[in-house]
Formats: sequence, structure tokens, C-alpha cells
Amino acid sequence: MSMFSRIFGKPKEQTSALTTLDKLNETLEMLEKKEKVLQKKAAAEVEKAKEFTRAKNKRAAIQCLKRKRLYEQQVEQLGNFQLRIHDQMIMLEGAKATTETVDALRTGAAAMKAMQKATNIDDVDKTMDEINEQTENMKQIQEALSAPIGAAADFDEDELEAELEELESEELEEQLLQPATTAPAAPIHVPSDKQPVRPAPKKTMAEEDELAALQAEMAM
Repeated sequence: MSMFSRIFGKPKEQTSALTTLDKLNETLEMLEKKEKVLQKKAAAEVEKAKEFTRAKNKRAAIQCLKRKRLYEQQVEQLGNFQLRIHDQMIMLEGAKATTETVDALRTGAAAMKAMQKATNIDDVDKTMDEINEQTENMKQIQEALSAPIGAAADFDEDELEAELEELESEELEEQLLQPATTAPAAPIHVPSDKQPVRPAPKKTMAEEDELAALQAEMAM
């Protein structure tokens, strides 16, 4: 049994239709059995009529044929009864399918109504309004927190931009005026068993002038 059947119960019409279909099936089986019995009886009367004919008993043979006709009439009547029952069963099965379809649609509509009642459009609109309001409030809070305060709030952004451009220009000018750096001297290779000879310190301009003057005095 489905969930909706447990909730809403089984319709009485469906139970009644099933009971009626069962009854019609039972009646149909009974009529079919009777029809077969009558057909056998009619066939037996024909055989009897043949025997009486061979015995030259015409009157008895005719009586057998009369009974055969009566059985055949009953068989025909039973055939009409069966046709009526078949017709009614087809109509009832169609009505049953229609009822089940309508019941399923009714159950679905009831379920939809229950869900819509739990979440109606007013509640949805109210929830969306609250979400939009909270989002707007959070946006305002973030803007307030990101805004400068105190002395920084009085700074002119245009002036700061101009000052930054000036600094960038000065930095570029300094880089252009710097002399090209000389390549480092190649290292002197010394044997591994000797200590490397450290180069003599470079003389300054004053030391070179003093040395030249001393050499000039010694040459006199």
C-alpha cells in the first residue's frame, strides 16, 4: 500500500468495484460451465436421434431433436448472458481506471495544498525581504568599516596621486643618472699549497701626489 493510501485510506468505490468484478467473473465462469453441459446434452440428443432413426422409430427421433433444439436455445441464451457480463466488466474496469486516476489526482492535489500551506507565498515574500534587508545592512556595515577615519579622512586623494607620480619620476631619474658598474676582476689562480697573495690596497689620490713629490726631491 502506498504512502497516500495509508494517509487518505482506500476509497470505498474502488473496493466496491473490485467486489463487483469478482462477482461478475464468478458468474461468467458458472455460465461457461453450464453452456458446456448443455452443448454436451444437445450432442447426446443427436446421437439418440440417429439410433432411433436406424431403429425406424421416427417419433422418438423427433423428440430427441426437439430436446436438442431446447438445449441449443439455452446455449444461445447463455451466450447472450456472457456477452452482457463481458460488456459490463469492460465498462466497470474502465470506470475503475477512471476512478483511480481521479483519486490519484485528488491525492496529489491534497499533497500540494498541504505543502503550499506549510510554505505559502506570504512567508516566502517575508523571508526574501528579510534576506534582502540583512544583505543591505551587511553591505552598509562593510562600507562603514572600510571608510577612513580621523586624520586620514581629510587627505585629498588627488594630491596623494600627484605626490606618488612625482616620487616615481624622481626614482626613474636617479636610475638613469647612475654610472654603469664595472665588471668584477677575474680571480687570481694560486697553487693549493701556497697562501693566496692579497692584492695591495689601492692608493688614494693624496698618497700618489705625496709619492711623486718625494721622488722629485730625491732626483735633485
